[in-house]
Amino acid sequence: MTYTEMKTSLEILGLPERASLKEIKARHRSLVKRHHPDRDPNQAPERIRAINEAYRLLMDFCANYRFCFSQEEFYEQNPEERLRQQFAQDPVWGG
Repeated sequence: MTYTEMKTSLEILGLPERASLKEIKARHRSLVKRHHPDRDPNQAPERIRAINEAYRLLMDFCANYRFCFSQEEFYEQNPEERLRQQFAQDPVWGG
């Protein structure tokens, strides 16, 4: 897979650069329901193939992704926890 293929897959599925696994699956499910040939026989079969291929490519990327469990990454994914950590002891904001 190339970066261009990944960007194209995101565009096909209509996803932003940062998306959770849950968001990827939900978006795929939504597009398949809308574009499946059984639902609308006038749909071009290439469209559903492109959607499924984009989904497969992103799922392969996610399956092989190496997760980072560092403190910095944790706070990047949980900004409210970073604020709590910074200001928990402050008498005005914390307790």
